[in-house]
Amino acid sequence: MPRAQIKDEKTYQKIRDKGESKEKAARIANAAAGQGRKKVGRKGGKSPSYDDWTKDDLLKRAREIGIQGRSSMNKPQLVKALRNH
Repeated sequence: MPRAQIKDEKTYQKIRDKGESKEKAARIANAAAGQGRKKVGRKGGKSPSYDDWTKDDLLKRAREIGIQGRSSMNKPQLVKALRNH
């Protein structure tokens, strides 16, 4: 059954089937529905890789998006947690 907050249910389900989080799938599906898939696909890739960030910057970003257990994570764990959020 379609949900009101998801604008493109088919895209949402494909992204969820790949293992992405509900939040990320909803963001992508809704952006694709509003702007078109082609435009959304070209939009990414402007931020530097998390591997290039300092641990302090990674911790700050993890705090902003609410990743649990971030204070006990090392840099590779923070990178993985941010990528999988």
